[in-house]
Amino acid sequence: MTLEHSSVARPDRQPTYGRRARFDALVRRAAGWTLWGSLLLVTSWWASDRGVQDLAGWVTGLTSVGRISGLVASVLLLAQVLLMARVPVLERAFGQDRLAHLHRLVGFTSVNLMVLHVVTITWGYAGGGVPAIPSTFWDLTTNYAGMLLALAGTACLVMVVVTSVKAARRRLRYESWHLMHLYAYLGVGLALPHQLWTGQQFTSSPAKTAFWWTAWALSAAVVVFWRLLVPVGRNLRHQLRVTSVVDEGHGIWSVYVTGRRLDLLRVEAGQFFTWRFLTGPGWSRSNPYSLSAAPDGRSLRITVQGVGDGSAATRGLHPGTRVLVEGPFGRLTSRARSRAKVAFIGAGVGSTPLRSLAEGLDYRPGEAVYLERFTEQPLFAAELDQIAAERGLKLLRLPGRRRSPDSWLGSGIGEADDLTALRYWVPDIAKRDVYVCGPTPWADLVVRTLDAAGVPEDHIHLETFAW
Repeated sequence: MTLEHSSVARPDRQPTYGRRARFDALVRRAAGWTLWGSLLLVTSWWASDRGVQDLAGWVTGLTSVGRISGLVASVLLLAQVLLMARVPVLERAFGQDRLAHLHRLVGFTSVNLMVLHVVTITWGYAGGGVPAIPSTFWDLTTNYAGMLLALAGTACLVMVVVTSVKAARRRLRYESWHLMHLYAYLGVGLALPHQLWTGQQFTSSPAKTAFWWTAWALSAAVVVFWRLLVPVGRNLRHQLRVTSVVDEGHGIWSVYVTGRRLDLLRVEAGQFFTWRFLTGPGWSRSNPYSLSAAPDGRSLRITVQGVGDGSAATRGLHPGTRVLVEGPFGRLTSRARSRAKVAFIGAGVGSTPLRSLAEGLDYRPGEAVYLERFTEQPLFAAELDQIAAERGLKLLRLPGRRRSPDSWLGSGIGEADDLTALRYWVPDIAKRDVYVCGPTPWADLVVRTLDAAGVPEDHIHLETFAW
């Protein structure tokens, strides 16, 4: 079989990489300005309502701390909703790894501030005395509009945070964790009535009321559109079905999917979807898998390793099985690129999006190098050999188990340290865009070596298997 490369660079073709990367940088700055501007705005409203002066007294200070913590928590909860909403412009600008980091940071901070808000407001309304807190809490919950809903929402958000702690995540299946994580939407939604109906900082002026109602309405609209309407419309349009499952060896297999008018599906090499295979119980739980072949407008391919219930079940899929997807997602694509030369560094099944990029990315012979670490046998060896022969991709296969916990290289490459070996294989690594994909601890070591080799942070494009 001959691979088709519609994006192979031609001598007369002017490079376009870098334009989308610059646009994404502008989006990141605009998002940061919007968040900080909103935080400064609500803080100024708090200060103008004697928030600072009230800190001088014990009871008024408790209430003032409760007000500002609630305001900041509300802004961060809205940011959290937008980070979860799969908005394409944010997905493309930040990428999954950075979004996941921001999601955790904003999530933990917002819930901690919400808990602080509940404690200090209740304590302040209780006159600053500890014995009166339980009765005051009961009074607030039962007699103030929306407070019972807010309490339920807070409980949902606390549950999400608790199950997101690393120790808890290790005890949960990915599918279970993902399902519980959706309760964050419920938690934020239940908090809405309390804030908009009774919050002084929400209702004391038309400007404040307009700001908060607009912010909440836009956030809700974004979630409904991108998390519900777009996926439903996309799946109805393309009618995806499994065509075959092919064993790749060593507990890894590829799933081929086709559908209607896939040429209209705006997906790039290196991206991923979240997949649901309609095989019976468990279909509602999705799993993220990257494309392992460049999309050609006729079919899609993912490659899966059986590491959990959801992934193991894909091995038994039958031709004709209906498929639901959300996506495409991910920044591990050509849009992150700003240099002519590129390097791909992957490990095991983590090489699947890099295999897709090696086929679909625009480069001339000699401009791309592919480093793959593997334990027993390389993945897609014959396909990569063919891409190397047809496109001038330089292949470097790094066999063997990791030689130490502090090295990302295999035992079959000799005694040179990671940095020396990398510079020997790719002397101009500092002048390349580098795409990295693999397990988080391993990828962290690769990034550390790239940093030591002089590769700027903006030219390291990362995707790991963290959740």
